[in-house]
Amino acid sequence: MSMNDAGRRSAIGQAAGVRRPLAVRRIRAVLEAMLFAANRACMLLLVCAFALPFAWMLSTSLKTLPETMIFPPEWIPAEPVWSNYAVAWNSGPFLTYLLNSFIVSVGILILQMLTIIPAAYAFARFRFPGKGLLFGLVMATLMIPAQLIFLPVYLMLSDWKLLNTHLALILPFASSAFGIFLLRQSFMQTAEELIEAARLDNAPEWKIMLRIMAPLARPVLVTFALFSFITHWNDYFWPLVMTTNESARTLPLGIAKIRETEGTATWNVLMAANVMLAVPVLLAFFAAQRQIIRAFVYSGVK
Repeated sequence: MSMNDAGRRSAIGQAAGVRRPLAVRRIRAVLEAMLFAANRACMLLLVCAFALPFAWMLSTSLKTLPETMIFPPEWIPAEPVWSNYAVAWNSGPFLTYLLNSFIVSVGILILQMLTIIPAAYAFARFRFPGKGLLFGLVMATLMIPAQLIFLPVYLMLSDWKLLNTHLALILPFASSAFGIFLLRQSFMQTAEELIEAARLDNAPEWKIMLRIMAPLARPVLVTFALFSFITHWNDYFWPLVMTTNESARTLPLGIAKIRETEGTATWNVLMAANVMLAVPVLLAFFAAQRQIIRAFVYSGVK
């Protein structure tokens, strides 16, 4: 009897030992499924939070003015009014505004690339007296808002007779402390052996910078270029204080002019103008999306 009891206890213990891992695996599978569902729900909420304003803007741009006043709002207009875009385009010299925005945004981006790449390379790969102090001063400029320095810059540009010109909108942003910091961090992640090998082949520093470092940092450069383009494409304050005539004003100022028409806020026309303002930014984002993902993945792997 004692041997049979011992055998039963052993069999029961083995069965319980088998059931316990199965129960643990089931609980773990349930928890993983719950975490997966919660993750997808959070992602869906974030997508809705960012996408709904664009959807509302697009919907409003295709409505009549009375339809924009309906509450609760109707997302799908009864009959799309495409003429709102023509009204917005003809409400001012929109082609001039569009060209000015493009010239200013691209001009700033070109100058920034010409300045931040050498500066970031110097801070990342050279040793010289005062390097830490100079880099600290560059980073300190990130804490100074443009609204704080616009008056001395305005007076300086006025003395140079540059007001109401594209240069007044481009030159103050010819460099970027954020771009220098971002690119310096990317350059510092490049293997030192690669640079030493290029120097052993008698490659000059400018060739190392442009042929080796810059291509390796291409995702970071594209990401910064997108941020810079969006920032200055949507800039309202600086063109407002630096320009007074229509020949040099940009698209955000042109859209602000049609906010009031005949004493009534024409939200449908205003949203149509905002759609035209947002389309180039969205196209730039979708064109650079893959490089942005590469930049974050590369940083995460490092």
